[in-house]
Amino acid sequence: MARDMVETCFTEAVAALSPGAPHDPRLPVREGTGLTGARCRELFGFQLGSRLLDVTARRLREQGEGFYTIGSAGHEGNAAVAAALRATDPALLHYRSGAFYLARSAMAGRLPEEGLRDVLLGLTAAAEEPIAGGRHKVFGHPDLAVIPQTSTIASHLPRAVGVAFAIERARLLGLPGAWPQDAIAVCSFGDASANHASALSALNTAGYGAYQGLALPILFVCEDNGLGISVRTPKGWVEASRHRRLEYFAADGCDLADAHDVALAAVEHVRTRRSPALLRLSTVRLMGHAGSDVELSYRTKREINADLERDPLVATARLLVEAGLATPDELLSQYETTREHLFKMAMESSRRPRLTSAAEIMEPLAPRTPRAVARACAVAAGSREKVFGGRLPETEGPLTLSQAINRTLVDTMAAHPDVLVFGEDVARKGGVYGVTRGLQRRFGVGRVFDTLLDEQSVLGLALGSGVSGLLPVPEIQYLAYLHNALDQIRGEAATLPFFSQGAFRNPMVVRIASYAYQKGFGGHFHNDNSIAALRDIPGLVVASPARPDDAASMLRTCLAAARVDGAVCAFLEPIALYNTRDLFDEGDNGWLAPYTPPARWAETHVPIGRARSYGDGRDLTIVTFGNGVRMSLRAAVRLTAEGYGCRVLDLRWLSPLPVEDLLRAAELTGKVLIADETRRAGGVSESVVAELIDAGFTGGISRVTSLDSFIPLGDASKHVLLSEADIEDAARKLLG
Repeated sequence: MARDMVETCFTEAVAALSPGAPHDPRLPVREGTGLTGARCRELFGFQLGSRLLDVTARRLREQGEGFYTIGSAGHEGNAAVAAALRATDPALLHYRSGAFYLARSAMAGRLPEEGLRDVLLGLTAAAEEPIAGGRHKVFGHPDLAVIPQTSTIASHLPRAVGVAFAIERARLLGLPGAWPQDAIAVCSFGDASANHASALSALNTAGYGAYQGLALPILFVCEDNGLGISVRTPKGWVEASRHRRLEYFAADGCDLADAHDVALAAVEHVRTRRSPALLRLSTVRLMGHAGSDVELSYRTKREINADLERDPLVATARLLVEAGLATPDELLSQYETTREHLFKMAMESSRRPRLTSAAEIMEPLAPRTPRAVARACAVAAGSREKVFGGRLPETEGPLTLSQAINRTLVDTMAAHPDVLVFGEDVARKGGVYGVTRGLQRRFGVGRVFDTLLDEQSVLGLALGSGVSGLLPVPEIQYLAYLHNALDQIRGEAATLPFFSQGAFRNPMVVRIASYAYQKGFGGHFHNDNSIAALRDIPGLVVASPARPDDAASMLRTCLAAARVDGAVCAFLEPIALYNTRDLFDEGDNGWLAPYTPPARWAETHVPIGRARSYGDGRDLTIVTFGNGVRMSLRAAVRLTAEGYGCRVLDLRWLSPLPVEDLLRAAELTGKVLIADETRRAGGVSESVVAELIDAGFTGGISRVTSLDSFIPLGDASKHVLLSEADIEDAARKLLG
């Protein structure tokens, strides 16, 4: 392979170095630093390995055997950050962290070749790669406390704050956690990423917590090379824009001794004070953004040469040579030997098996162990009477949807001390709709607490808590607010088991006040009916209960699936049905339901992907969910009075859809009407129709939906939302 300018400059620069007098490797490598000569030589090996992995990645790509060329060249100073930490400190690393990863691998007692092989297997998309198994090139390993991250810009920072939070919260609650009690979290990111909303959210959350004295042991490491692909970051911007509540440290990331000393100080600050800090490493970017990047299209030769002058690998070689700890020939020989060895290892990696089927690729997405989940659903606390203040919910009489969810949360928190409930207004107020009322009084501020008003932070705390061994139940106050932070579910929560083959999980049940039809408090942001963005996230469970008894059973199922399978669940709670009491006539209490006692939880268990059927009509099946269930039941009564035999199928689960139950109900009548309160384009009904057709259903199919509109205020909403009259009219038309 022909050598590029970076390799050539390194060789020439090292060859020109003048050796100093022999030096005791146990002493500092230069005056004024705590970095010893021996440690410097060790870290140079990790820096060298990282640089040559980048060279090897380009070679593999040229040969058609490699699939990833975003490298770490110029960022090898992050080896010093790894050295300042412990091998058990959870790390969330960005994609220029090769030297950090190699150093962490060695610190954990692994052979040097093991870390190198991990990366090579990732570059060649080998199924044996230890974290993603060929699904993506990431830095991660369950034995190294390195949580894999995707390339979504800065999306891992909110989770990192959540990890730091969970370390302290588990200790406070006396619970076993995934990390040591004195661990700290570390996350790295680039200077361009520092401008992203998710980064700002995380940094602000850490500052917000520090301002209130909340222990958040997290070290943010911004590796500042001054570029976001081709866009320049203004000089000094990272420091100028930093959050003032975060202790600030700055080091030359191209000077290993300086990076080492400052990283040690930053880590010591975070570990002893349990307080967040920001470390800015000034770095350079060598070899371009990636293999396909033509830097000369946006940078001058002078700018590129200036970065070459600061090459951290050359700088560390200079430290070693001038300290008399190595000769130029020794270092160049080490470079060449490692280079050839890596090329050979790369060829071996390229011959390893790759993923060969859709089933193999998708296996980690949504593991399901329904029997284990069913058993977990039946677990209740032994102290229920005390927790409920002497009045068990099964003795209260029929409950509303809101009350059923509340009692289920109480039961769950009583049985499982690792469950946390949090969100905006959920604590003292008990939620905007009172669903979490009384939880903080029963279980304390450590387990039920308010968050700042930022959905990215809410979900980030959940992500970090879940991967750290807790079971978070965050609340998103309104469905429309979820879209502010959806990537925390799409790009982080749902992808973690996929990109770690299940080695890391972030179980959670996200409660979301959802849908429209609430009276007296309207408008789009409080009456959103769009769930398309949730339903196309692979592996995500989307539950949509309508009735109080279903809400209790389905919430228990979601919580059990999160605990047993690591499931990520979105639990959509129809706002308009929270306090609904009647079904057909005023005062009939037909929408209330008694709370099921624990002795019957097993028999009333609602598995994921099972629907609920009402009626036994043979003329028409009305398929619906959420608010549509009540409307469809009312419409079915009037249709029955006209001589039409109707049955109503409540889907209950919107992902995965209850396909078997759907097909069974469709075949019983031969005609299916889908009553969908979401929008016509991208709504649930589209998938229901597709499932029926794909399964070969030949009967009549029709759908009636809300319109493709945002929801206006007041009575105007009736013009765009699905109504009972719409359902009846569509049914009569389908029935002929």
